[in-house]
Amino acid sequence: MGSFLARNLSDAGHTVVVIEKDPETCEKLARGTFAMVIQGDACDYRYQEEARVDRADVFAAVTGDDDDNLVACQLAKTSFGVPRTVARVNNPKNERIFNLMGIDAISSTTVISHLIEEETTIGDIITLHVMKKGKLAIVEVDIPSGGCGACGRPIKDLRFPQGCVLVAVIRGEEVTIPRGEDSLQPGDSVIAVTSVEKEEKLKKILTS
Repeated sequence: MGSFLARNLSDAGHTVVVIEKDPETCEKLARGTFAMVIQGDACDYRYQEEARVDRADVFAAVTGDDDDNLVACQLAKTSFGVPRTVARVNNPKNERIFNLMGIDAISSTTVISHLIEEETTIGDIITLHVMKKGKLAIVEVDIPSGGCGACGRPIKDLRFPQGCVLVAVIRGEEVTIPRGEDSLQPGDSVIAVTSVEKEEKLKKILTS
């Protein structure tokens, strides 16, 4: 996970420094990415100092050990003043502890469980991407081909709940960014950003 993250961020033009204990992994990382690689323990002050963590916008701890990730993030926050710390959380029960300490906790188990729950309960809504630790989603909703109450009315009059925003309408081969005066037509596909708890209400507005 660390090497994948470092490579992607480097390719995107970010300056990346990796702290890694294992010497063989360090050698592979140095060959495979444009990131600076430091062999050492990220829970140790001297290695974070060598990595110039004080200049970082974001510190990410993605080891397979929750304790190590917590200590490394806390060190980055308290000793080097990093404005945002992100940690991989392997045990979902630890998420609350990380969040209470001001660390953005990302648990793949929690995200996957949200995805499974959405697939089994939402039905007509297809989840394209989940954000904000499973609280926000980009979804696709198909407007019934036989029409619905939302069809033909200005989008601004549909009264979507707070936390729901339409970002695109797909009509045949054409994709448009909807404006308030535009209207939906039978057979359209709608791409929206919504909080997970508002998905069912969004579905009712667009398909009833």
